[in-house]
Amino acid sequence: MRFIDASSFIYAFLKPKRPLRSEIVNIKTNAQTILKRVNEGEGVITSVVHVSEIANILEARMPLTECRTIISDIVSKKSVEVVDVSRHMYTTSIYTAERYGVGINDAVAFSIMKERNLEEIYSFDKHFDNMPGIKRVTN
Repeated sequence: MRFIDASSFIYAFLKPKRPLRSEIVNIKTNAQTILKRVNEGEGVITSVVHVSEIANILEARMPLTECRTIISDIVSKKSVEVVDVSRHMYTTSIYTAERYGVGINDAVAFSIMKERNLEEIYSFDKHFDNMPGIKRVTN
């Protein structure tokens, strides 16, 4: 099982407002491939924090009804386990974020991964490359 970062959903669902560089087109294609596997039943883990991050970004860029449909699909899909995040996890994640030079939500993902003995993450965020024992999967 892998953790799935918000970036996988964001790249898959955001509609471009302008022509994209070929690198971004490739990322979008890979993100859609990842979500296709999840839709077909591949199990992944994410957190309420990451679902909130997805909602915040999508709500700013698409109609609210479309965003609600996407979020509803994510949280109700049997292949997606959405875990809660405690205040304690945030507190320890501040130290992890500082130590590895990453964002707080990335550190939360790292904490969950360590707690669950996960070594791979679906993500297009290169900050995860700074974290020991984590392999970023992009296709």
